Amino acid sequence: MRIAVTGGSGKLGRTVVTTLAEAGHSVVNLDVAGERGAGSVRVDLTDYGQVLDALSGVDDQHDGVDAVVHLGAIPAPGLRSDVATFHNNMLATYNVFQAVRRLGITNVVHASSETVLGLPFDVPPPYVPVDEEYPARPESTYSLVKHLEETMARELTRWDPTLKIVSLRFSNVMDPEDYAAFPGFDADPAVRRWNLWGYIDARDGARAVLRALEHDAVGHDVFVIASPDTVMSRPNAELLAAEFPGVPVRGEIGEHDTLLSIAKARRVLGYDPVHSWRDGS
Repeated sequence: MRIAVTGGSGKLGRTVVTTLAEAGHSVVNLDVAGERGAGSVRVDLTDYGQVLDALSGVDDQHDGVDAVVHLGAIPAPGLRSDVATFHNNMLATYNVFQAVRRLGITNVVHASSETVLGLPFDVPPPYVPVDEEYPARPESTYSLVKHLEETMARELTRWDPTLKIVSLRFSNVMDPEDYAAFPGFDADPAVRRWNLWGYIDARDGARAVLRALEHDAVGHDVFVIASPDTVMSRPNAELLAAEFPGVPVRGEIGEHDTLLSIAKARRVLGYDPVHSWRDGS
C-alpha cells in the first residue's frame, strides 16, 4: 500500500514509519516537525487545505495514497493549555477524516488513547482488566477530544458504508531505552496506578497499526493496545489490593498480565505483542 502517516516524527510515529516500510509499503510522513527529506513532508494538520493537498500528492514524494495512519496530535494532557489541546487535536482529526472522505480513501487507522478508559482512575474502573465494553470516561480535555474523535469516526463511517476507521487506544508508549527506569516503579505502586501499570512497546504498537491496516472490514471499531504485561515486578493481586480494593476482577489476571485487556485486539486484529521490558527484547 501507499500509506500516509501523520505525526510520523513522533515517538510512536517513527517506529510506525519504519515498520510499515519494512513490511514493503510505501510510506510518506506528514508532520509539522521533523527533518526535510525523502518520505517526509511538513504539513500543518490544522490547515485543511494543506491536509487535502498533501494527501492528494506532493511533487516527487507521492501521487496519492491508499491508506492513512493518523497519529499527529499534541500527544498527552498537560503539554499545552486545555484550549490549545482541544483546538489542535480536534481540528487536525476532523481535517484528516474529511480529507480522506473527499479523496475516496477508505482505509484509516486512528490513534486514540487509553485515557478514554477513565485515566488517571481517580474514580476506580468498573472492573479489571479494563476493556472496550464500557462507555468512555474522559477525565481531561485531551481524553475528551479522543472520545469525540472516536464518536466522529463512528458517525462518518455510518455516513459512508465503504469507509473503515480503526481507533487504537494506545497505552503509554515506551522505547527500549525507557526500560531502565522500570525497576524503580516497584517502590510505590501508586506511582503508576494512573493507567493500571500499563505500557506499550513502540514496536508492538507499530505492529498493531499494521494489523489494523490489513484488517478487512468497514465501519468503525476500537481496540485497546498495550504490552502483554505490566511495568511492575509486584504481582497483580498485590497491586490491586493496595490501590483498587473492591474493584471486581473479571476472569484470570495472571501474575503480571496486562490489566488493559488486549483480548479483543488479539481476537479480531491478530495483534500479537512480542516485546517485554522483562527480557529487554
